[in-house]
Formats: sequence, C-alpha cells, structure tokens
Amino acid sequence: MKKQLIFAFILCYATHLGMAQKINADQIKEQIASYKKDIRGPYQEIRWFCTDGSTRAPKDPCPKNIGPGIQHATYKPTIVQLGKQHHIYLGQILAYTAQEEFWDAENNHSRLKQYQLNQYLRSVDNGWILQKGQYYRGAIQSEDEEAWGVNFYKWLFSNNKNLKENFYLIRQSLKDIPHRGDDNVAQLIRSDSKVISDMAPDFMSIRIKIHGQPEASDIEKVKDFKRTNGHKLSSAIQAKIDILLENMIGFYKPVDIASLQQKTSLVKEAEIGKTIQTYISNNKDQKEPSFLVPATAELLLAIRKAILTQENPAAQLQLLDTSLKLEEIIFKNSPLWKPETLNDLLTKICYLGMANAGAGYIELAEWEQLNLSTISSSQKTATLEDLTAILENARREVEWSSSMVKANYQEVVDLYAEFEPLANGFIDDKIRGSIALHLGKAVGDLGDIIAQESALTNKVLNIPNQSGIRGLNPGYALGELVVVSGSPDNIEVASNKIYVFQRPPADLKPIAGIATVSEGNMVSHVQLLARNLGIPNTALADDNLLNLQTFHGERVFYAVSNKGNVIMKLEKDMTQEEKNLFAKKERKEEKIQVPTQNIELSNTKILNLRSVDAADSGKLCGPKAANLGQLKKMFPDKVVEGLVIPFGIFRAHMDQAMPGQKITYWQFLNQMFKEAEGMHSKGIPEMEIENYQLRQLETLREAIKKMPLQPQFITQLESDFKNVLGKDIGNIPVFLRSDTNMEDLKDFTGAGLNLTIFNVISKEKIISGIKDVWASPYTERSFKWRQKYLLNPENVFPSILVIPSVDVDYSGVLITKGISSGNDKDLTIAFSRGAGGAVDGQAAETYLIKDTGEIQLLAPARDMYHNRLPATGGTEKKSSTFENFILNPKNIQDIKAFATTIRQTLPKETHSDYEGAYDVELGFQNNKLWLFQIRPFVENKKALTSDYLESITPKIDINKRIPLSKKI
Repeated sequence: MKKQLIFAFILCYATHLGMAQKINADQIKEQIASYKKDIRGPYQEIRWFCTDGSTRAPKDPCPKNIGPGIQHATYKPTIVQLGKQHHIYLGQILAYTAQEEFWDAENNHSRLKQYQLNQYLRSVDNGWILQKGQYYRGAIQSEDEEAWGVNFYKWLFSNNKNLKENFYLIRQSLKDIPHRGDDNVAQLIRSDSKVISDMAPDFMSIRIKIHGQPEASDIEKVKDFKRTNGHKLSSAIQAKIDILLENMIGFYKPVDIASLQQKTSLVKEAEIGKTIQTYISNNKDQKEPSFLVPATAELLLAIRKAILTQENPAAQLQLLDTSLKLEEIIFKNSPLWKPETLNDLLTKICYLGMANAGAGYIELAEWEQLNLSTISSSQKTATLEDLTAILENARREVEWSSSMVKANYQEVVDLYAEFEPLANGFIDDKIRGSIALHLGKAVGDLGDIIAQESALTNKVLNIPNQSGIRGLNPGYALGELVVVSGSPDNIEVASNKIYVFQRPPADLKPIAGIATVSEGNMVSHVQLLARNLGIPNTALADDNLLNLQTFHGERVFYAVSNKGNVIMKLEKDMTQEEKNLFAKKERKEEKIQVPTQNIELSNTKILNLRSVDAADSGKLCGPKAANLGQLKKMFPDKVVEGLVIPFGIFRAHMDQAMPGQKITYWQFLNQMFKEAEGMHSKGIPEMEIENYQLRQLETLREAIKKMPLQPQFITQLESDFKNVLGKDIGNIPVFLRSDTNMEDLKDFTGAGLNLTIFNVISKEKIISGIKDVWASPYTERSFKWRQKYLLNPENVFPSILVIPSVDVDYSGVLITKGISSGNDKDLTIAFSRGAGGAVDGQAAETYLIKDTGEIQLLAPARDMYHNRLPATGGTEKKSSTFENFILNPKNIQDIKAFATTIRQTLPKETHSDYEGAYDVELGFQNNKLWLFQIRPFVENKKALTSDYLESITPKIDINKRIPLSKKI
C-alpha cells in the first residue's frame, strides 16, 4: 500500500515537475472519442456490490443476511489503466470510491478536482464521455451518490484542519458533489448558453451578457431571441433554449429566506444560529438590493468565521449549504443594485468585497488587511488619494480571488487540456460564477471615475474595461502583438515581439514588451530584468487578455508611463513623435561594457568565503560571492560558511584541449565570436549569424559538461569541504550558484540568467554540477540577453559560490525601495514558502513597508507547491495552503531592522559611492534570518527619464477633493 501511495504521489506531480511518464494525449483523445460513441460510456458492466465485499450480477441482488448492498457500473479496463498510469480519473462513481482516496490529500486533492472538472465538461459537451452512456440505466444511482456525498462531508469535517486549510475548495465542491438534491443551476445556465451560441452564432451577444453581467432581465432577452429567430432555429436548438429558460426562471426566483431556519436546525441554539434568525426576521420580505446585499454579506462572513467553532460535522454541512444560498442571493441581487452616487458605489464595493471573503475567494486574514471602508459616513468629500487607495485594495481583492481559483484548479486543467481543450474554459467558468465577477464590475466603475478625475487613463486599442490595466515597469516598444492564453512555458519567443501571457514564464528570453494576467511577483527575476532593461510591463485582467486576442498578430506601439498608465495602438496610428522613438540609429552606445581590466585569472585556488569581500567582485569572482563574503564579515551569524571557485579555475580548465577539435575550449569560443564578426562584415542576415552562434555554443556547452577536472582542483575541493564546510564531500548538501562577471553591472542586472543547482550532495553530482554551472552562460537564453545588451559578451567569466543548503521554512527577496510607491525610503518584500522563494516568479506574499511604519499587503501567496531541501539531497515538492500568512510580525521587524543596517553600513564597509537600493535574497528557518545574496537594485534610467514617457504621464493632484454625492 505504501509503495502504491508513493507511486501515485510521483504521478501527481507529472506536469508540475516534468518527471513522470508523459501522457499520450492522442491516445487519450481516441479513448474519449470511443467513450462518447459507446452506449456504456466509460463503464464496463452493472454489478451489485454487497456489504461483505462480494459482487453479484445485476439480476442477483445481495441477500438480506449480508446487507442490502448497492448497484452501479464498473469501469472499463482502459479507465482503470488511466488512473494507475497517469492519475487521471474519468467518469468517477462516488459510491465506488473510498472517501480517503477521493479526497486524495497525497496528490493535492486531484481526484476531487477532476470530478468537478468532469462535471463541467459534461455540462458543456452534451455529457462529454457520457454522451450516450448517460442513458446507461443503473450505471449511477443518484440516491447512492447523494448518500455517499453526505457521508463524505461528515467524514471530511471530522477533522477541522481540512476546513481550515481548504475552505475554498471544499465549499466549491459542494456545488458539484451530490449531497442534498440541489444542482449547480448557475453553472448549467452558463454552459447551456455556450452550447446554444455554438449551434446558433446569432445567440453570441446574449451568451456574452449571461457570462459577463448575468441578471434576471436576461430571461426576456432569451425569449425575444427565440420569438425573433424561431423560424430558422432547428428543433434541437429550440429544445436547448427551452431548457435554458427553465433553468433561468428557476434560478432567478427569489430565495426563500424564511426556509433558511429549517436548513440550519442544528445550530439554532448557537450564536451563529441566533444571528441567522435575526437575519431571517429582518430580511424575509426585503426586496431592496441595497439593503439585502449588505445584510447578506455580513451574515456570509459571520458564517465563515463560525464554521470552525462547530464540533458537529452535520452542523458544519448545514452552514456551508446556507453559505451557498446566501452567495446565490448576492449573485442575483448585485446587478439589481444600481448605485446613484459615488458614495453608493463605495458602499457596494465594500459589501461585495465582504461577501467575496465570506464565500472563500480570499482568506479571512487577507480580508482583514484590505480596508475597503476608509470613508467615514460623516464625510462629504474624499481626496483623490483616498479614493485611489480604496480602488487599489478593491482591485487587489478581485485579482486575489482569480488567483485563488487558478491556484486550486490550474494544475488539473493543464493536465486535461493536453487531451481535452474544453477544459481550458473551467477556470473562467468558476470566476464568472463568483461574487468576484460583480465586485470586478463595481471596481471597474470606480476606476473609470478616478481615471476621469485624475486624467490617468489607459488607451489600449479599443478594448472595454481598461481600468483593470496597470503598468508595472515604464518603457516603450514597437512589435507584433502575440496573445498567449494557455501555458507560456513552451512558447518560443522573439526579441522583437510584444507578448500577453496568462502568467509570466519562468525562463523568459529577450522580448520587446510583456503584459500578464498573473504578474507573479514584482521582484522575480523576470520582473527585475524587465525593469532593469526598460521593457514595458503591465498587469491586466482575464477579460483584457480575451479582448486583445482580436489584435493577435498586429504590429502595435506599446508604452507604460512612469505613473503606470498604459498606451497601446496599431502601428498605423502612431504619432510622428512615437515613430521617432524607433528611428534607425547606432545602438552601440546603448550597450554595456563588461569590465575586464581588473580581472585576475592567475588565481587558481579555491577561496574561503570568509577571505573575499565586495572589493573582489569582478576581480576574483562574481558579485554573489564577493557580496556574500562581505555580508559574512558584517553578519557572521546570518551567513553560512562557503567556498568560492574563482574565475581563474574556470579559465585554466578552458585552456585544456577540446575533444574533437585542434584548439582549446577558450580558443573555440573566441573563434566563434571572430567568425560571427566576419559574417556581420559580409552582410549576412542577423538571424543566420545568431543561429550559427547558437549551434557553436551548443557544441561548446556539451563539451564543457564532459570536461575532465584537473586533479589538483579535485584534491583541494575535497580538502576544503572538510576544513571549511565541516564535512567530507558527499556528506553535506550544497548549492552551486553561478556567479559571473556580467552580473550586477552599473546598468545591467543579469538576474537569474545562469544556473543555480539546488541541494546536491553526492561527490559525482557536485563534480558534474560544477561543469553544468560553467556551461550555463552559453545557453541560448543567457547568450541572447547578454548578446543584446553587452558590447563584449565573449568576456563573460563564471565563478561558482558553493554554500551549504539551509532548509528554510520560507524565503524571498527584500528590495530597499518601494517599487510600487517609488519611494526610496520604503521597502518591498516578497516571500514564498520553502527554498528559492519569489525569485522564480511564484505568486509570492508581497508587502510594501512604508517609511511611516505602515505595512501594506500587495499580494498573498498563491503557489500550490513549494521546495523543501532534504538532507539526502535534491528537492521535495510540498503542497501549500493559504489560510495563514507566511511572514509573522517578528520576521517583518527583523527584515526592517536588517534593511536599516544595510543602508547605513554597507556603503561604508565597502568604501562605495553607491547610493541606490539593494536587492537581497534571504530566508527564515525556525524564525532565524539567513542571508543568501545582496546586489544593487538596477533600474532602467533611460525609461525612467524618457521625455516621451514623461509626456504621457499625467500630473495628478492627489489632494483634489471629490464630492461623495457625485452622480454616476
């Protein structure tokens, strides 16, 4: 059994780690096609399943002496095989499934999520794999499924930890797992409207309305469509419309508020029961949405807080079901609440935000950080600054809600999308069925008012709802627009194109511009490179991405101002000033020279980290080792011991003869650059030259990986491991960090371009890892970045920092500047759970700590997995939950104190005239702070000082007062 669990655990991470057996998508597509045509669908035969574990034929029920038993189908062998080989479960019969296996905690609840996704696919594709199998009598018994559902939730709630850690997922599952006879009618309405629009394209405008701004008046629109188009609609389409109308009429009937009393009978004596009774008494006849929505929102939040105080699982189930009914009330009534004034709109945003938290789309701790009610009831006016603060917080809640949905379901959607593209609509459907949809609409209305009052207006082609777009990095670009709605990881990017992604890829090659729905975090390597190089970078909403797909393939001008307003227009619409930005000119002066005048290649001895400091950067080693050595002197108890393999050792090895060549590795490298220079002089196209260089670099890279290491180097490495790190090589896990002289230059950061090897322990892997790190500057991604921005890319030398692994509980980045505020006295902090946090683009917990002492949560963590570093080497992926913040108050105070010390003492200790901000990588283990890296925080001064960008940046009077009685 244990081996099976481990096997399933590994398979679960197939898409996340790329380790397990690759699924054959075409084969699964063929299987699905066959199930659709089969009158039994994915099922083999009907059987009785008796209490004693025996099975019997359909006409041979279980005898009374062994219990009643239940009847349902068995799975086809191919279905069983999918589960065993790939952890893919199609057509799950709940009564056929053990509760613990269905909860599937070892695999991040994959089976439960797959059940929900299967239900969605059935609704949008006429039964999906059950197109004919849904009529297979006896395959699934609804009463058995409902009874199983009730028992499952009672079993699940017997441990309060499940509800505490997975409130959102469990509450969403109640919409799909039968347990009381109700259906997820709102989801059926959306799926039916999609099916009808696919059959009758003229229905598309109504479908868009139902999906984007659903309300009861949509019923008349559907009726009008049928009346107007009935003569040309087939009987099948008319039947679908009738079903849609029936569901819509049923859904938009007022919820019987009085009936909630009977549905919460098990908590009537508890405090929450009394709160529910008061709500019923005050609102059972209430019709006015502006009164009903706030009262319902308050109760929804109260129920969420009260659920964990209940000890009876049946009572918890009642409260959750009531919570869903209350969400339904808010979902139906929100569109009917028509604010007349700015104050009314602010009130609506506040209560929709509260309801959204009560429904689980953000965590309670996150809601407590959002202050959506900063305007006092006695105020007559509000400043533009105050209104903008409310807008930013409300906008954050909408983004956090979407990221909660994606964090929970993206992995299973990605898995299914390989063989069923319809799966890609599941997350969008979840978001559109949430209170966040209506909150987003209200936030957009507030954004439009503030944009009008401040003149901070986006002008992004002609797409709607632009108030959700916000610039992250200033810059401008001209190029083809490429909109990528799926995973970005396998997209081959080009340096002259502008990309719109759902999320930023982890290893981004040079591009002209970027916009993302999920920005990751503002201190990831991708974001720092974009900021450093003046690449315009924007965060936008899901709808914005969908609307931009219309312009996919068009050449566009794209600019982000210093204040974050965004311009995007077709090339033909550019002004002469904008065209002049891209006039042909010699770019050589814009490139950066890698300094080599001070480099010392004669030093071929491994260095103790304690013996290097900031003065050795670019001379003996790169800035990582030099600066960490400096920190070791300044903060000896916060920095591990370490070894530094200097430039000279790399260069000595590169002087060896290269196998299969008549020259050394170093000569081969320089000969390649010389040949490329000759090709330039002959007018050979740039792409052809680049392809030649990449082919040569691949040859060099593979040769370096097989390079023999000099015996004297191995001997010293073994000796220093024992003398400096305290254990023999092979007995202590270490990090091998590439540390080149191309990093942390005055105008180029190079963050994340070269290799870091995590937690390697065996001697063989350490030896191999050293060569892999030496080879990493010659990868395509690293080469393209430095080729584009460096004048002498051939003079890149890697050193290596070798440090013992620290299995931190959480780790991240500190920037001694407010990136979002622009204030040099503020701090920006981003942390993720486990090792390697924030730098690789995880959806990190991010704070702005103002110099006034105010701490503002900019984003919560939303990564479902994190790295742990076992003492046996390698990495382990652990699943995460979001109910608690990563950083505690003491951690934040420690970071603030450390930042103050860095600002005050580092320039003095290093005798530096550097006055800018610092970028620090750090982590906590048992609340002890560990330092791993410090570097200058490099920004693109050209973008920040561009006359054009300044010209499109509006001058905003943040003290401007706006009447709250302003009509909207």
